Amino acid sequence: MRQGGLHRTSFVLIAMFLMMPSITSAQEEPDWRSNGIDPSTWEDGPVVEDTPMQYSYYNDPVFSIEVTYAPGHFEDEVSGTIIIELFPQWAPITVENMVEHVEDGLYDGIFFHRVINDFVTQSGDPECTTVGAYPITNLNCGSGGTGETIPLEHDENLSHVDGAIGMARGTEEDSADSQWYIAETEAHGLDPENRDDGGYATFGIVRQGMSHVRAIAEVPTSDDATGTDLDNPFSSAGRPVYEVKINKIEMIGVADPDGKLSGQGMDGDDSGSVSNGLLILILLGIAVAIGGVTMFVLNQKGDSTELTVYDAELLDENETSSTT
Repeated sequence: MRQGGLHRTSFVLIAMFLMMPSITSAQEEPDWRSNGIDPSTWEDGPVVEDTPMQYSYYNDPVFSIEVTYAPGHFEDEVSGTIIIELFPQWAPITVENMVEHVEDGLYDGIFFHRVINDFVTQSGDPECTTVGAYPITNLNCGSGGTGETIPLEHDENLSHVDGAIGMARGTEEDSADSQWYIAETEAHGLDPENRDDGGYATFGIVRQGMSHVRAIAEVPTSDDATGTDLDNPFSSAGRPVYEVKINKIEMIGVADPDGKLSGQGMDGDDSGSVSNGLLILILLGIAVAIGGVTMFVLNQKGDSTELTVYDAELLDENETSSTT
């Protein structure tokens, strides 16, 4: 009777150990975090500049922007995808801010409200949505946000290379909120070392779909938000004449240059499976050892000894935005 109970206890312990990694992972990480993306599949990127930003790094968050736009007058709409890799190792606060907004769906359905050819394409204002028919929109489009700002975050590894994504801000250095821009060409005049106002913070780079960024940069624009010649106190330089719409932005995975998540390491081995198998063997060994020790104690103390089971507690391991 006691041995049967011991076997059941050992089985429960083993099951708990084997389930622990998956349960903990499911609670702490969203699904996209486990989706490794091979950088070699990206073919439509920016002009490469010799900086650390040209390289892709393991576990960097990657998101996609689904856009629809008219390249010119009397031209059919074009749909495309822009893929961007973020650099949390150099801009953790800014990246966290962006990921949070993407996961909240803040940018879905808004449009690029400021497009300056040979400079930047700007979006990220949740107020910039079409009301009825474009270009009718909210009066404060271009100055909106969430109301929660982040500090200006610089790192020597980050700069305004071609395709860089940066945070728009107001006159105060620490006023960046939700608005961001993509450099349609290198824009090092925005880097802090080239300015007297602290510059602007970049935190990622386009990896795929740069041709769409360049096409958007050349769409017809008007200095008037309504697209008319009437005097408009809410006019905004660079407002596209035809809507450049962001249908959806979503997190799609993480950079996986060595195939660690996809299971194909640099030597071609299924490193993910090997690691999981080794972990299972170690945990199984621990569970069996616990069962053996318990059996020994029972045999030493005799039939009158009752087995006490303790609950285990898991411990963790380890204002108006513009770019000018």
